[in-house]
Amino acid sequence: MASPINKTTLTHLAKLANIELDPKEEEKLLKDLIEILDYFKELESLDTKNIAPMTGGTDLANIFREDNERKSTDQGAGTEIFPESKNGFLKVPPVFN
Repeated sequence: MASPINKTTLTHLAKLANIELDPKEEEKLLKDLIEILDYFKELESLDTKNIAPMTGGTDLANIFREDNERKSTDQGAGTEIFPESKNGFLKVPPVFN
């Protein structure tokens, strides 16, 4: 079976990726891509029927807390220790003039 990637395909992919390849780079990249695809063909030949699917590299699971209604924080609390405040908001010097 012929390789699914050839010089025409490589040129098309380079154009899509907006990269320029010189002829030496094209040859090396084409060779590397063919080797990568051959490796995937080798992996496809493995029997994985009795192998459990893996969802990640760990058995850890997310632990979520209950989504309960909580009292809101007291807006304006702590403004008394800030140098300047106005209507319960902290007043800071302008960033942009």
